[in-house]
Amino acid sequence: MKDILEELDQRRAEAKLGGGQRRIDAQHARGKLTARERIELLLDEGSFEEFDMFVRHRSTDFGIEADRPYGDGVVTGWGTINGRMVYVFSQDFTVFGGSLSETHAQKICKIMDMAMQNGAPVIGINDSGGARIQEGVASLAGYADVFQRNVMASGVIPQISLIMGPCAGGAVYSPAMTDFIFMVRDTSYMFVTGPDVVKTVTNEVVTAEQLGGASTHTRKSSVADGAFDNDVEMMTEMRRLFDFLPLSNRDKAPTRPFFDDPLRIEESLDTLIPDNPNQPYDMKELILKVADEGDFYEIQRDFAGNIITGFIRIEGQTVGVVANQPMVLAGVLDIDSSRKAARFVRFCDAFNIPILTLVDVPGFLPGTTQEYGGVIKHGAKLLFAYGEATVPKVTVITRKAYGGAYDVMSSKHLRGDFNYAWPTAEIAVMGAKGAVEILYRSELGDPEKIAARTRDYEDRFANPFVAAEKGFIDEVIQPRSTRRRVARALASLRGKQLTNPWKKHDNIPL
Repeated sequence: MKDILEELDQRRAEAKLGGGQRRIDAQHARGKLTARERIELLLDEGSFEEFDMFVRHRSTDFGIEADRPYGDGVVTGWGTINGRMVYVFSQDFTVFGGSLSETHAQKICKIMDMAMQNGAPVIGINDSGGARIQEGVASLAGYADVFQRNVMASGVIPQISLIMGPCAGGAVYSPAMTDFIFMVRDTSYMFVTGPDVVKTVTNEVVTAEQLGGASTHTRKSSVADGAFDNDVEMMTEMRRLFDFLPLSNRDKAPTRPFFDDPLRIEESLDTLIPDNPNQPYDMKELILKVADEGDFYEIQRDFAGNIITGFIRIEGQTVGVVANQPMVLAGVLDIDSSRKAARFVRFCDAFNIPILTLVDVPGFLPGTTQEYGGVIKHGAKLLFAYGEATVPKVTVITRKAYGGAYDVMSSKHLRGDFNYAWPTAEIAVMGAKGAVEILYRSELGDPEKIAARTRDYEDRFANPFVAAEKGFIDEVIQPRSTRRRVARALASLRGKQLTNPWKKHDNIPL
């Protein structure tokens, strides 16, 4: 008996070494942690239960049968984050460069199946050279098996991808189908084809960092939702994000203890809106003052800054926030901001997270670049997402809400539950100057008349009361009481039940 126990300990020690100490040292030299070290940082201490530690590949081609390390390049299992269950797989770059084989894929598929069955999120830590060439089509089949599970799990359990090394070729499509992607600056990259192939095919000379580094994907492509400086910061932030999310679509987001009065009055908000209607202000100030303890987890901070998306808590409960940002492009809606916000709204709706929308939008961005890029269809994505959402929706219009953008930003007409406006709100088809130039074109030669007409238009329409008279605004509220009104609105909507007509699935304008 003693010999068998010693053998078990010996095999476990061998499995935990992965590709061996030399390769572990090389991983550390690159500023990267090993697969197991990452899991230890991510999960509660001592909570990790590993699956398939002794799995080995079954390939016999190209002499690979002589090298069959335990685990086959991925560590899989489950554990807890602050006491709540989560399934994890972590690719081990020290074993065949983390490349995906048939058995490697089967290990990932097993925990994804268990996550679906038991209603818990999956966090995938990607650090892989791609498909294992020695296995050929069996490796590609393994990728496709993972992809299919990503599709089935979408909207059922939260899926988070952490890119912590190379992620290239077919490997990028699994993260692309998950809910959130995060990267590490300088040590991770994602691309479909690498720099060498790009140079051969298109003659472009580009580095891996330029082609698919964290900066590229957080600022330009919007593939990634955020980037961190190192592995330790990444894991700390993932623990924080996880606390905002429900375990599955059958579950509610966790309620955390809170020490912030939901009836708190913020006098400073009464002077947030500048007297000059063209002067910007920081919408994040309003978000932080509405949130419990000023805690805001922003998603896609570096992309499409004219709209803000992220999570806060109100009375300890998770709320998704979508807010126009007057500091960037005057808060205008365009292709990028519409796509960013639409995806976030759909995530919140899928996982029963209420949505708070803060509106200061002058309209959609005009111009040939936007029209040629399909702003009509991309803008419709956000419209579609809000119209489809059945979760509690609370909207506060702080200043401008002009034209179609007023409709799109969770208006009453898109089944908004509570639609509030500050006294500074201007709800109209367009700004006074543009409206007057159309309505009184014949008087354009007389500046005094036009100025008078503009003042008259502002007096009549540049306020929230016309919309309030028609019931499109439920209440005009004092800015200082925004937190109290939003908290009470959300509390009243906790029992909300609303269903859409039966359908196989919708056809969102992609």
